[in-house]
Amino acid sequence: MARTKDPGVQNILEKYKSKLEQSTQNKSQKEEVKAFSREYYIFREEMVSKGFSKYENWCRWSERIISIAPGKKDRNNLLKSIETAHLDITPESAMSFAFIAGMSFVLLGLLIGLIAFLLTGTIYFFFPLFFTLIGIFGIIPLSRLPNFLAGRWRLKASNQMVLCILYVVMYMRHTSNLEHAVRFAAQHIGAPLSLDLRKIFWDIETGRFRTIRESLDYYLQSWKDYNDEFVESFHLIESSLYEPTESRRVELLDKALDVMLNGTYERMLHYAHELKSPITILHMLGVVLPILGLVVFPLLSAFAGGVVKWYHLALVYNIVLPAIVFFIGSNMLAKRPTGYGEGSINTESAQFAKYKRYALKFGDKEYFVDPWWVGGPILGFFLIIGFLPLLIHWINPDADVQLGTGLFLDYKCFEQVCTGPYGLGALVLSLFVPLGLSLGLGIYYYLKNKELIKIRRESQKLEKEFSGTLFQLGNRVGDGMPVELAFEKVYENVQGTATGNFFAIVSANIRRMGMGLYDALFDGRRGAVWFFPSNIIEGSMKILVEGARKGPLIVSRSLISISNYVDRIHEINERLKDLLADIVSSMKGQVSFLTPMIAGIVVGIGSMITNIIGLLGTQLTNQEALGGELGPSISPAVISVFNIKDVIPPFYFQLVVGLYVFQITIILTLMANGIESGADKVTGEYKIGKNLFISSIFYFFISLIVIVVFNILAAGILATTVAIG
Repeated sequence: MARTKDPGVQNILEKYKSKLEQSTQNKSQKEEVKAFSREYYIFREEMVSKGFSKYENWCRWSERIISIAPGKKDRNNLLKSIETAHLDITPESAMSFAFIAGMSFVLLGLLIGLIAFLLTGTIYFFFPLFFTLIGIFGIIPLSRLPNFLAGRWRLKASNQMVLCILYVVMYMRHTSNLEHAVRFAAQHIGAPLSLDLRKIFWDIETGRFRTIRESLDYYLQSWKDYNDEFVESFHLIESSLYEPTESRRVELLDKALDVMLNGTYERMLHYAHELKSPITILHMLGVVLPILGLVVFPLLSAFAGGVVKWYHLALVYNIVLPAIVFFIGSNMLAKRPTGYGEGSINTESAQFAKYKRYALKFGDKEYFVDPWWVGGPILGFFLIIGFLPLLIHWINPDADVQLGTGLFLDYKCFEQVCTGPYGLGALVLSLFVPLGLSLGLGIYYYLKNKELIKIRRESQKLEKEFSGTLFQLGNRVGDGMPVELAFEKVYENVQGTATGNFFAIVSANIRRMGMGLYDALFDGRRGAVWFFPSNIIEGSMKILVEGARKGPLIVSRSLISISNYVDRIHEINERLKDLLADIVSSMKGQVSFLTPMIAGIVVGIGSMITNIIGLLGTQLTNQEALGGELGPSISPAVISVFNIKDVIPPFYFQLVVGLYVFQITIILTLMANGIESGADKVTGEYKIGKNLFISSIFYFFISLIVIVVFNILAAGILATTVAIG
């Protein structure tokens, strides 16, 4: 005992004790975990900074100019949002940016007013007032921008939570190790939830927390107010680590997944019921009433003596209203509860990047080009046609041709100042501007995502059939058959299906290419998983490979349990789609039919009103000039009301309405896709392409028919009235 108290001996004992502890650890596994945790910082820079780096730089720059501290309550909310969205800013910098941005708009408005006064000698109130109000009222929304970004982050992450719990449960059924299970989930669910899970390991690596459980519990606190099921499921998973019996441990894991699935269904049920009223209000306030309100603007511009101009209309309808509709829609999506959202294909990976190009065939050769080289020329061609009235007048102000009883362009010149065009021909040509925008962008998005959507649909077919096939595979392996041979035997029973195609690739890789099981599934060029991008399929095959190292019995149990889990996931997903079917179909009808139809009718009515005002103004002016019987009885004030130079030209009126239809189509499509599928970029862009094509064609023909018919009726009625008079 005396010798053990000697300091030198103690140092030697401690030295070799630490060496012994280090030697007993799995060094390769430890280094792998460290490397994985360090990937958080790289992963964050690659994913987050692409969208937020400019905003972060502006915030830091603003704080250096003036530092504004938010209130205590606002500061706490901003801190939570900044951490949730992984932003590299402070609450003070966010407030400073909001203040400087708001004041910049105020100064811009005053500067525009000053320049206009110096150039014309007239005081203009609209633009200074417009930008001043935007600047003042925009400070509060801009100061809460981190909250908005955090809400969007939660929406994207919430669609992956069911899969996250599924992967953790599947992994822990055969390996009761929480750290490895969370790491496995982080590697397979993709961004943004994978970034949150990597942050858990990063906090351990940097010394913020000592264990995976401490770091995980801290992360779960951020979801306590937004998703109780996710938090409770992870707590049940943690509890399974302390169960003495295997049956009880597996029971808790199954319970964790049940809590997640049932909670998802109940929350989505309430969300679907609560969403009907806001969707109706949004449609009325954002689509029907604004478009119907446009009917009065031709009359308003005449009665107001030319105070209301077309650019006033454009600022309200093409900037303010779309921003309001987008803001309301984003708030509705932010309340969307967690669900089983469709995983989006990573279009940035080399594997799928080639599918974003359009294949042009010339003879036996095939060339891949960027879809923009197809949509861009179409956009440019239609824009040139649409703006021909302005180009012709700019080149030759006197150029015009007769069109029926009127002129094709019909510019009105008063005191060497020309306004217009008011002609029916110019109005018809203006319809090509929104048509070109919609077709150009629509074709671009459609061609860009056409092949990716085909791959997605094949993967969805495979997911539907996968549970039954996994069950067969599990039984084969459980009977003692090697996994490699079991793939070939199951393939013989499922030929001609999506699952059969998947198993055929695996079997061919093993038999013909001499690959091992892992390479047959995950090889970068020929692996079967890469031909069917699906989080569930990839995760299931990873579980199979992991289990194969521990024996056929573990593989069999894992595959059968995965089969049951996939069945339950699919059942919940179908029930959620059924809940949202009415809402989504209603929004699709608004986008493709109601909005373009109402807008087309409004454009026709507006052009008819303008035509009537112009013809009445001409008739009344002629009566007064000729001194006819009606002349002395007509007040000059009445004649001034029908002064065509004060009326918004139908050409610009249609451009404002057409552009609004274009913007609303995109916004409502993104909302419908967000409600149905969550944050799915590929599906969202593909639907934008289809909806823009449908709505633009419908709007073009409805507007054309109504414009021609209403203007013919107006000319006939006025001609009859004048003849009778």
